[in-house]
Amino acid sequence: MRNPKLGVVSLGCPKNTTDTEVMLGLLKESGIDVTFDNDEADMCLVNTCSFIGDARKESVRTLVELADQGKELIIAGCLAQHFKEELLEEIPEARALVGTGDIHKIVDVIQAISQDSKLRVMEVSEIPNDYSDEVLPRMMTGVGASAYLKIAEGCDHACSFCIIPMLRGKFRSRSIESLTKEARILVKAGVREIILVSQDSTYYGLDLYNRLALPELLASLNEIEGLEWIRVMYAYPTEATVEILEAIRDLPKVVKYIDIPLQHSDPAILKAMARPLKPESVVERIRKTIPDVKIRSTFIVGFPGETEENFQHLMRFIEASRFDRLGVFGYSKQTEVPSGNMPGQISQKEKNRRRAEVMKLQHGISSELNQAMVGKEIDVLIESYDEKKGISIGRSQWDAPDIDNLVYVEDADDSLVDMGEIVRVRIDEARPYDLYGTAVGSTFDRESSGSVGAGEALVRR
Repeated sequence: MRNPKLGVVSLGCPKNTTDTEVMLGLLKESGIDVTFDNDEADMCLVNTCSFIGDARKESVRTLVELADQGKELIIAGCLAQHFKEELLEEIPEARALVGTGDIHKIVDVIQAISQDSKLRVMEVSEIPNDYSDEVLPRMMTGVGASAYLKIAEGCDHACSFCIIPMLRGKFRSRSIESLTKEARILVKAGVREIILVSQDSTYYGLDLYNRLALPELLASLNEIEGLEWIRVMYAYPTEATVEILEAIRDLPKVVKYIDIPLQHSDPAILKAMARPLKPESVVERIRKTIPDVKIRSTFIVGFPGETEENFQHLMRFIEASRFDRLGVFGYSKQTEVPSGNMPGQISQKEKNRRRAEVMKLQHGISSELNQAMVGKEIDVLIESYDEKKGISIGRSQWDAPDIDNLVYVEDADDSLVDMGEIVRVRIDEARPYDLYGTAVGSTFDRESSGSVGAGEALVRR
C-alpha cells in the first residue's frame, strides 16, 4: 500500500470550509500525510462548490489545473454531489468522488484508492440526509482568532433559484450540547469569535426540538468563558422572530449584527423567487428590536422577468433602507431549478449593468455611514499585520470575515495591539468600505492562550 502525500483545496462558502477542516482532521488522525503545499502533493483533495455558475467554473478550472500538473484527484462537496458520474467520465485523473453527506468517509476512500492504483470510488449518497451530531476531529485551515461553527446542514426552503436542497438535503440541526462542546474546545485553543453558519441559521432547532431554538443556543454559547464575540450569519426573513432578535440584543457576547439575505423587494419578483414578501417590514422589525444593529443583506438582479420597473423598485428600497453592508449578485441560471426554465431570461450585459448600479448606490450609502464613525471608539479584533505599511488590520463587531469592512489600526506606542486580541480603536479616517484609526487601549484583560494557526487540530461536528 502506498502512502501518497495529500494536498488540499477548499472552494466556496464558510460552510464548505468547515467540511474541509473536518476531512483534514479525520485524515490527520488516521496518519495520512497531508501537505498545504500542492506542489509537494501526489494527490489533491478538492472540496468544490456548485451553488452558482461562477462557482462551478472555478471548481472545474481548479480541477483541470491540478490534473494538468499530474495530480490524482479526490473531488468532494457540491460539484461531486451535483454531477457524480459525469466527473468520473470526463476527468480521468479523478480517483474518487465524495458527496456532501459522505465527508466522514474520506479516510476509507483515501485508503481504498491507495491500496489499488486502478480503483475509482464514488461515495455519493443519492439523498444527502445523513448528519452526525458527534464532535469529529477538525484541522483549522485559516489563521486567526475567529472560527466558523456549522450549526446545521441542508435547507427546507424551496427558493426557485436555489439548488442547495438538491445538493445538501433537508435541514438537519446539531444539538445544543454538541455545538457548545465544540465551541468550548475552539475557545480553549485561542478562538475569540465564533461565527454561526448554516443554510438558514434562524431555522435552527425546529427539526430537533420542534421549535426555533437559536435563542437557547446563543444563551448556551454566551456562557463560555473566554469567548468574546458570537456572530449569526444567514438569517431567513420569516424566521427572524422577535424572540431571536431579542436574544441577539440582550446577550452581551452576541454582536449586534445580522446577515439576512432579502434577495429582492418587488412583490412580483419575490413571488417568482418563492421568497417572503414585505422585506421592508422585516428591516423595520430588526431595527425596532435592536436599535444599534448593523444589517447586512444580499440581493439578486436580473432574475427572469425582472423589468426595469421591478429593478427600480429594488433601487428605491435599498436607498430607503440604508443597509450597513450589502452584496449583490447577477442571477445565475440553473436548469435544475424552476427559475432556470422561466421565460424572460435576461442578458449577462444587462445583469452586469444592474449590479453596477446597485453597487454605485451602496458605495454612496456606505461612505456616509462610515464618515459618521470618525471620532468614535470601537472594538476591533486584530487579524493580520501589513509589514510594508507597518499597520495592523482587523474587523469591528459589525464586520464578518472576507465579506465586510476592514479596520486599519496604528499603534503609536507599539504596546496595545496583539494578534488575535480585541483592542479599543479611535476612528480617525473613513473610506467607503474601510476605516482607519489609532489604538487607544486594550479591551480585555485575559490570560493568553495563543491564537489558532493553520494546521492546528481542533474539533467539529
